[in-house]
Amino acid sequence: MRDIQSETDHRNLEIQKVGVKGLRYPVVVQDRENGSQHTVAEIQMSVHLPHSFRGTHMSRFLEVLNRHRGNIASGNLNEILGEMRSRLDAEVAHLELEFPYFIEKQAPVSGAKGLQEYLCRFEGSLGEIEADSDFVLVVRVPVTTLCPCSKEISSHGAHNQRGIVSLSVRYDGFVWIEDLVDVAEKSASCALYPLLKRKDEKYVTEYAYNNPRFVEDVVRECALHLEAMEGVYWYRVEAENYESIHNHNAYALIEKDTNGRS
Repeated sequence: MRDIQSETDHRNLEIQKVGVKGLRYPVVVQDRENGSQHTVAEIQMSVHLPHSFRGTHMSRFLEVLNRHRGNIASGNLNEILGEMRSRLDAEVAHLELEFPYFIEKQAPVSGAKGLQEYLCRFEGSLGEIEADSDFVLVVRVPVTTLCPCSKEISSHGAHNQRGIVSLSVRYDGFVWIEDLVDVAEKSASCALYPLLKRKDEKYVTEYAYNNPRFVEDVVRECALHLEAMEGVYWYRVEAENYESIHNHNAYALIEKDTNGRS
């Protein structure tokens, strides 16, 4: 049977990423409290395609994924990426997984327990040289922020809102998702909780009021914590507030390589 994908292409244009996306697949993530957590990720798999190749073999991505069924985790991404490179005869392979991660949280006063969801992402690349290999962990953390300016000028309260803090890190060794969640929550005006009784609601309202933060404050506080975190050598911090008195959002970003690595 004629293999059209393997035919030579004469347009002399390489493709940086070609593959499959929108896959939903079960994965296992390391959990600081319970050892591991099973969740479902949306996956994108791709490879670099040289200018001389007309197409890639899409079915091989699924074959690699199915071979690692039940064993797709952060600890073996390089193994999967290596197999992708080999099976697809590629110089560079890319694998992205986005998944919900759940942490049990206790309300601050009543101790009522519930599961809080955090959207996380693994972004991995593996090439023949170090410059083409990379891994980034991304964690998006919902928080509460209260405006310092509003508190200063208002005699009755201050406006506050939910926001999202997105932490992206490159690191040596290992970083827990929970550690990044902790960084974001303690850098905001207050953490969010899945279940609050009335005495908890009083506590978090007053806590946020006594801890006002601009988005600028949030990203700076996160940055200081990340610079002190062992193993982290690059980070990007983004904070976005869903403003309660404006029809637009407030946004800030800090990105830094802490020791000159690229």
